[in-house]
Amino acid sequence: MRSLVTGGAGFIGSALVRHLVLDKGEDVLTIDALTYAGNLASLRPVEDQPNHRFLRADIRDHVAMEQAIADFRPDRIFHLAAESHVDRSITGAADFISTNILGTFTVLEAALGYWQGLASEAKAAFRLLHVSTDEVYGSLGEYGLFCEDSPYDPSSPYSASKAASDHLAKAWTRTYGLPVVVSNCSNNYGPYHFPEKLIPLAILNALAGEELPVYGKGENVRDWLFVEDHVRALDLIAARGKIGQTYNVGGRNERRNIDVVRQICAVLDRLVPDARGPRERLIRFVTDRPGHDARYAIDATRLEEELGWRAQENFDSGIERTVRWYLDNDWWWRPLRERYDGERLGLPAQPAGAG
Repeated sequence: MRSLVTGGAGFIGSALVRHLVLDKGEDVLTIDALTYAGNLASLRPVEDQPNHRFLRADIRDHVAMEQAIADFRPDRIFHLAAESHVDRSITGAADFISTNILGTFTVLEAALGYWQGLASEAKAAFRLLHVSTDEVYGSLGEYGLFCEDSPYDPSSPYSASKAASDHLAKAWTRTYGLPVVVSNCSNNYGPYHFPEKLIPLAILNALAGEELPVYGKGENVRDWLFVEDHVRALDLIAARGKIGQTYNVGGRNERRNIDVVRQICAVLDRLVPDARGPRERLIRFVTDRPGHDARYAIDATRLEEELGWRAQENFDSGIERTVRWYLDNDWWWRPLRERYDGERLGLPAQPAGAG
């Protein structure tokens, strides 16, 4: 099996690459532009593996994508490359529109040209998995779950750009017959997570004795999915998912943001006690971000019943593994903290003269 992974130096992408190369023994080509969240250090476990190669390229570069696909001749393409942080999209939407929409179009076009030239058996076996987010569905009320038929209702430039890319992926199946499958996942967490996101930010700020900013009153609810459970699902969806179908991937671990931060504090207090006292003292409530969705939760029934997937980690076990990984791997995150020190992102622009 030969798999091409776009965005393979990112958080989810690198976890997928490590799984395919080390656990599955597949031949893998990783493509990544190495923007701020792409990190070659996340691929260190596979860098010397003979069945892995890396190409630095931008998914918006049609010539590069076309050549990479033609040279590697993949059996399947996992498309994960994307700008992915809501807060950054608020103050820098252009990059999200360009990468997530135009970049996806470029990947689809390059894949289509390659697929159309395959012999019949290889053509029938080929798959492209477009990996997306539950944020395309907007915000849930207090009850209910997002299912694959939930209407799209994105709230941020990030989620709107991902919604557009989902529609493109499905249209390339309906119009051209390209064998595409789409996945939408809930919030991921785990090792190698860039330290601007809630969980790694809370871990590293708490370790450093710095403030733990929580939006609003921390009442926003997310369904948390351990990244290694997610990439097992992606591998399964690409192998056995129905062409043109969408599969939602969720961990069935709903938590309020404030409870996530408090649990991280409790785990750290147990593993590395702070002489100054419990780390909950560091929590600070800050003004909510614009368009902040109240609740996400995924119904993963289709994935569980049709393909037999089950999450192996609950939130308690997953957060323990995550905290321990950050304690044991400062070689990975310390260089990133020098570039990103935990400041708040996504603030609306201040008018001239505003304090």
